Amino acid sequence: MLSIVIPVYNEEESLTQLHREIDDVAKNQQIEIEIIFIDDGSRDCSWEIIERLAKNDARIQAIRFRRNFGKAAALNAGFAAANGEIVLTMDADLQDDPREIPEFLKMMETSLDVVSGWKKVRHDPWHKVIPSRFFNGMVSWLTGVKLHDHNCGMKIYRRQIFDEVTLYGELHRFVPVLAASRGYKVGEKVIAHRARSFGQSKYGFTRFVKGFLDLLTVKFITGYGQRPQHLLGTFGLCSFAIGGLVLAYLAVRWGYSHLLYELEYIKDYAEVFKLADRPAVLYSVAFLLLGGQLVSMGIIAELFIAYHNRRGADYSIANRIVSRLNPPSNETDSPRSAERSSTD
Repeated sequence: MLSIVIPVYNEEESLTQLHREIDDVAKNQQIEIEIIFIDDGSRDCSWEIIERLAKNDARIQAIRFRRNFGKAAALNAGFAAANGEIVLTMDADLQDDPREIPEFLKMMETSLDVVSGWKKVRHDPWHKVIPSRFFNGMVSWLTGVKLHDHNCGMKIYRRQIFDEVTLYGELHRFVPVLAASRGYKVGEKVIAHRARSFGQSKYGFTRFVKGFLDLLTVKFITGYGQRPQHLLGTFGLCSFAIGGLVLAYLAVRWGYSHLLYELEYIKDYAEVFKLADRPAVLYSVAFLLLGGQLVSMGIIAELFIAYHNRRGADYSIANRIVSRLNPPSNETDSPRSAERSSTD
């Protein structure tokens, strides 16, 4: 079965049409599906429309957050609720075309574990397209996961990935990178990008600032998540070494200068090397302190990883509609069941 996870935030105008298009594809291609809507604190009538759709379609699950927690939290809730072994995500604004679903499933029949959509031809303003391409290039370069469109909301995954990858903050766009770091195989598919019919984009310029900061986080997690001291300690030792070497040089030169003065090779004391007049002394001490702090932070990070066990969810659920075809399991020994019981 295919689980389709759809985050929703103020999408009342598009939900009915989106559901109809997904239903048409599922019937024409004979695909067994469940649809999971996650209302991320919408302020319009999105939840009322989802309730109406669920009454007429037993395949629908729905979760409503008490407030807007962000797309990553919405996807996390959807992944936890998914019953299918294959999970597809798509946006609710109709810019993702459900007719792409069969091709995504065909690609999953190969050895791939993640397939990310690539909106090769985009119907967005240039001031969003150009920064997005620059950002995608930077992500591919820094992480080694070569995708043209890391931001694309239409992706398909094997469900087991989310037993190992946890989303928080705004890391949803980096799931292929996080999965690749665990050894999963990632591919890409060109998809049709439809012009926006309703509403307006939820993303502004701050998206790219936050995206860059999240990229640094992902780079750290994937490269040094289990060994932070290797990064922090390396910078710390380099800083400590620079400060120590410069300070040692200044001390030797100060001593040599005073020795020459005592031996009367230097007659005028004004020519003696004076540490108090050298800004390099302050810089050296700063490098020493910075080095010590970085090494200490690395040790603390190692202890944090060794003893900390992340618990609880990053969202709060106000309402839930359970699929009549796939009720939640009563098992309590699986991670998904544990998360459900902790959030209901």
